[in-house]
Amino acid sequence: MLNLPNALASLRILIAPLMFWVILNPEIFTDNGYHVSWNYYFASMLFVLASATDFFDGYIAREWNQMTLLGGILDPLADKMLTLAAFLGLMMIGEASAWAIYIIIVRELFITGIRTVAVSEGLDVKASWAGKVKTVAQMIAIGFLLMHWPMGNELLWFAVALTVYSGLEYLWGFRKALLKDEI
Repeated sequence: MLNLPNALASLRILIAPLMFWVILNPEIFTDNGYHVSWNYYFASMLFVLASATDFFDGYIAREWNQMTLLGGILDPLADKMLTLAAFLGLMMIGEASAWAIYIIIVRELFITGIRTVAVSEGLDVKASWAGKVKTVAQMIAIGFLLMHWPMGNELLWFAVALTVYSGLEYLWGFRKALLKDEI
């Protein structure tokens, strides 16, 4: 069902590759006589716009009781597409550590696999607060890195630490749900 929250998640899916392209192609601004910083501003604007849709799609879905199976698939997919587009683009232009991005990608793939198993087993393992804080930390790090502000790499590694912690917490919750299901 296409409702407003699902449309917002779909918009985030469309913005992610556009932002990735902008990050990798600063000449779209420099070849037209603009300073390269305009590339940073535009990529950041796309990222902020897409990040805002993440907040609003969840809020609207809960407040208007428009939570759907499609939304449950689209929302985390859109989140991953957006953050990975930003992180991979930043890595490719030398603004983010390849190791940090590798750890983030491995965690996301691992948790996606666990979620798939949980759904197939009929288990409900919801995202924790640590997962939500991890997402916010990643978004802040991306913003700092896109704008080439000081402390961007430190914020990235802080986000990596939260990413690992939230992944372990999710794994622990999955284990507890499996054990509870067996009793």
